[in-house]
Amino acid sequence: QVQLVESGGGLVQAGASHRLSCAASGRTLSSVTMGWFRQAPGKEREFVAAITRSAGSTFYADSVKGRFTISRDIAKNTVYLQMNSLKPEDTAVYYCAARTVYNTYYNSATTYAYWGQGTQVTVSS
Repeated sequence: QVQLVESGGGLVQAGASHRLSCAASGRTLSSVTMGWFRQAPGKEREFVAAITRSAGSTFYADSVKGRFTISRDIAKNTVYLQMNSLKPEDTAVYYCAARTVYNTYYNSATTYAYWGQGTQVTVSS
């Protein structure tokens, strides 16, 4: 079992930077692949970024590549999502997710077994 708690959501202005955190418990980050997903009102949940369990390789959605960075602090068992140059279209509830089973489809929400409660990020224009 993996428990996930997101924090850091809020209201930010377009062009600003903001960081989300996801504290994990139950398993160490070196043994789970972590992902960030988001869901805007009336839209499907979509992949944002992922970091693999052992090598720490990172993957990004095209919409955030070059603006967002996923990272992890294994000592704190926490994953971060640094968001730069935020746009109004980044407004969504952001979810942290984890999986312990190997799968190459890092962008598929159905492959993640554990989810946080979500944190709202609103970007004003």
